[in-house]
This record gives sequence, structure tokens and C-alpha cells, in this order.
Amino acid sequence: MFDRLSAYQPQVLAALRVMSALLLIEHGTQKFFNFPPAEQPFGDLMNIIGVAGVLEVVGGILLLIGLFTRPVAFVLCGFMAVAYFMAHAPQSFFPVNNRGDAAILFCFVFLYLTAAGPGAFALDNSRRR
Repeated sequence: MFDRLSAYQPQVLAALRVMSALLLIEHGTQKFFNFPPAEQPFGDLMNIIGVAGVLEVVGGILLLIGLFTRPVAFVLCGFMAVAYFMAHAPQSFFPVNNRGDAAILFCFVFLYLTAAGPGAFALDNSRRR
């Protein structure tokens, strides 16, 4: 039964790419527009938080449409690793306590997208033709 599911691998990979992109964009829009509303709104964005917001919004949009998927995913993978070790790890050793589990998960999803590519329904696929 599971062998037949392999035929849907490109579509499922695309779903992973699109959903990850939408979640990442949400983090960026929260920083810039306070949407969805944050518990503590971000103040000055002319610092590393602003850079993070740009990476989240621009990188998320590029992943969403599947354009430059591998290089964008590679940059975002590194960005998430840095975010985890700068913002979350100093608070506690355990990711569930330091609220860094999303950053770790994003990091490894983006690492996978770097290796696997965009899947179906991506502009990268039409660029190759």
C-alpha cells in the first residue's frame, strides 16, 4: 500500500514547502505589521529583528511560489539555526522550555527542501524547461 503513495511524493513535497512558507511568512508579518497580534509587539525593527522579518517575509514568499527554492531554503536553514542559538538556547537547554522547537523544526524542514528541491507546482520547475 505505501509503495503506491510514492507516486504522490512531488505533490506532498510541494505541500510541505507551501505550508512551511505560509507559517514563516506569518512570523514576518507579525514582526512588521503585528498581524497576527503578538503578546508583546516588536518595537524598533532597525536591528536583527528587522533582518529576521525581511528573511521571513521575502524568503517565505519565494518558497511559497517555489522560486529559487534550494538556495533560499539553504539560507533560511542557516538563519533558523542562528535564531535558535542566539534567541532560544540561552534561555534553557530544552527546546520545549526555551520555545525554540519551531526554529529547530523550520531548520530541518529547510534543510530537507535544500536537498529535495521544490516538488510540484513550483516556478523552479518551469525555469528548468
